[in-house]
Amino acid sequence: MSEIASSFIWGHINVNVSNLERSLEFYGKLGFEVYVPAIPYLNLKQSKDPGIVHEGAAAALGLPAQSTGRACIMQLGKGLPKLDLTEWSALSSQPPLGNGDIGIARICLATANLQKAYDELIEQDVRFISPPQATQDGKADMAVCMDPDGALIELIQLYLDKW
Repeated sequence: MSEIASSFIWGHINVNVSNLERSLEFYGKLGFEVYVPAIPYLNLKQSKDPGIVHEGAAAALGLPAQSTGRACIMQLGKGLPKLDLTEWSALSSQPPLGNGDIGIARICLATANLQKAYDELIEQDVRFISPPQATQDGKADMAVCMDPDGALIELIQLYLDKW
């Protein structure tokens, strides 16, 4: 492994959303908490007033100059990666990728009791592709839910003793 490659650690996963409040509520159901009510290096805050992304950050992200939006950083536990939720004010959007598409199609969260998590999330009107399903030889149980914009979140319970 090169010296450069070995210098990376997890930072964050970004999810662009159409409605920040609705997405905050959804990710809260999965156990995420607001870590920072902003993304300071992008000049975006969770408040109602959109911030203007600095031209250098806009260029690095491939965004038009003067792009505006709102955002926050969330966490699940105290570690990395963090989850950035970003609501852009006036950028065109496309539907999120699905499991058959090329690119990052979903994020995965592990749990010790998938059935209980599924039952609780169904009661909170979280949409799922299917109920929990057993995988090959009982090595895991998994279910995939969708955030308010259709982004996929895989929930998995692993049985490492069967690997």
